[in-house]
Amino acid sequence: MPTWIRLHVAAIRALLVLTAVLGVAYPLAVFAVAQLPGLKSRADGSIVRTADGRAAGSALIGQSFTGRDGNALKQYFQSRPSAAGDGYDPTSTAASNLGPESVLDTLPDPAAGAEGDQSLLTRVCSRSKAVADLEGVDGRRPYCTPDGVGAVLKVFGTRAPDGSVPRPSRVVSANQACPTAPFIAAYKGVRVECARPDEDLAAGLTVPVRGNAPAKPQVPADAVTASGSGLDPHITPAYARLQAPRVAKARGISEAQVLAAVRHNQTGRALGFMGEPVVNVLRLNLELDRDHPYGA
Repeated sequence: MPTWIRLHVAAIRALLVLTAVLGVAYPLAVFAVAQLPGLKSRADGSIVRTADGRAAGSALIGQSFTGRDGNALKQYFQSRPSAAGDGYDPTSTAASNLGPESVLDTLPDPAAGAEGDQSLLTRVCSRSKAVADLEGVDGRRPYCTPDGVGAVLKVFGTRAPDGSVPRPSRVVSANQACPTAPFIAAYKGVRVECARPDEDLAAGLTVPVRGNAPAKPQVPADAVTASGSGLDPHITPAYARLQAPRVAKARGISEAQVLAAVRHNQTGRALGFMGEPVVNVLRLNLELDRDHPYGA
């Protein structure tokens, strides 16, 4: 048999063997293992069902608990923020890719048709204010204004050798568009101005202002930051405890009953030392619906 024929026959044999092993036998073996008790539920997507058997979601993928108007439903625990698409979109899993140096907003400019863009700092500040308003707690955070944007000044004047501006000639609250009143009236004796959306402030020195917020804010970090995937189904026990009084009041039950449900759906560190304790929001809300129906 000519050499070129023998090479083609060998290639065809290898193709058939690899197809049988990797294209048929291996997938069937994986499927069979996935059907074993204890694995089937996870292989099927860890679906969580309501008391009447309807699929409510996956225990591995977070979801929002809001009404048609987008506002939080007070009878439910709220998930952490999500940067996946419009929120918890499994087809668009992603983070915001904004880092700690993202403190300056791009202000909306209606005259130019520009929508603007929020910095990471302003996103954190606005979320903290929204959670505080919902839960009735103090939402102050370092470097945040009372109206929920980043407390950042742009300071203009002659620069010193170390880069500072000891004698400012002009100061602008960079993230507060006019006609909003700046969060502080003056800086180093100079009146602070609101920002004009069409003005370029790049030449000014960026000065974040810490303010009088407590070192440990009442609103936990997971309530104001999105996860890397944008699909985190868990919140911290601290965020769950913060929400417990609101949920208890909405459902007409005691706070102790709500906290008992929180403990039922809390998992500890993996192997006792990896990660942090977390609470599964979907399972928690379904348990409350089952044991303490809203409006019952």
